[in-house]
Amino acid sequence: MSSEELQYVLALQHIPNLGDTLAKKLIRHFGSAKNVLQQKKQNLLKIDGIGGYRLRDFFDATHLKAAEEELKFIEKNQIKVLYFKDQDYPDKLKHCIDGPVVLFQRGDINLKDQKIISVVGTRKITQSGVAFCEKFIEELSPLNPVIVSGFAYGVDITAQRAAVANKLQNIGCLAHGLNQIYPKVHQKYVASVEEHGGFFTDFWSSDKFDRNNFLKRNRIIAGLSEATVVIESAEKGGSLVTADIANSYNREVFAVPGRHSDKLSKGCNDLIKSQKAHLLNSAADLIYMLNWQPEESAKPVQKQLFVELDEEENNVLDFLQKEGKAQLDSIAINCNFPSYKTAGILINMELKGVVRPLPGKLFELI
Repeated sequence: MSSEELQYVLALQHIPNLGDTLAKKLIRHFGSAKNVLQQKKQNLLKIDGIGGYRLRDFFDATHLKAAEEELKFIEKNQIKVLYFKDQDYPDKLKHCIDGPVVLFQRGDINLKDQKIISVVGTRKITQSGVAFCEKFIEELSPLNPVIVSGFAYGVDITAQRAAVANKLQNIGCLAHGLNQIYPKVHQKYVASVEEHGGFFTDFWSSDKFDRNNFLKRNRIIAGLSEATVVIESAEKGGSLVTADIANSYNREVFAVPGRHSDKLSKGCNDLIKSQKAHLLNSAADLIYMLNWQPEESAKPVQKQLFVELDEEENNVLDFLQKEGKAQLDSIAINCNFPSYKTAGILINMELKGVVRPLPGKLFELI
């Protein structure tokens, strides 16, 4: 993306009352952020979801000026910008309706064909919680997953330190711009995290620090991941919001149970009781439910004999032979089918004994 186009994307992101969902909708409709910002009001009002309230500050020239200043910060600090239409934008986040228009990255992050989980929980983690988190990530380490968290106190930093200790790629999703680190005491972990991953945020360097930002960034934690794991949570808390968001994205959620009398187990126990999360006693539970296999044990899948498939089914077959297993949305995108049509194709292939559904909203060849 050129600097000029990025400036227009940033300007669109800067407009209040618009939001990522509508911003992406406008870009898709008009072709680019520059085209969007050059539209007349009557053209914009024809778009579903756009009204006078949304456009109240739309034509303010200060948006482009603010974008120009943020662009200078990005270029000066060599920050990588991931645009939602680009190839290197995280695949799983592309399926989230409210995923950010742009994501700012620092560090060396590679999410291509990776197993990704987020680990969240209370800021007031107990010694028991620390022990479970460290053992859990150590047990997962042979499968080389990417660990995503929020770089906050408690469970977040425990998970990220454990990931570093086991030489796993890990990502800190920040609730502020890349010009600072919160909490400041975690500055000492930045270098080690960037050696094995890095940081994501959709906040600008000029954005004011606000505690509400934590709730907004939780959608990125949930959206990046195949599954979200909650380790210790009180009855209310940000980690439960992340679990709700993950469920809304049709991602798997796991929770570590505890004694009914433990205050910091109440949230996890409630998730399990209300069937909003799978019970997690060890890494083996997650590995089984997500059907994870060590990379070296993967075997090529052969097409079954004596099964007649039509052209569309053969397209899906070819894709799954290359990928091994894939989510429905990924199959739809790569085979150029609508999601509703892909679901029907997969049902027919399942009835023919060619594919089978897996936990984690996945499909693989038999």
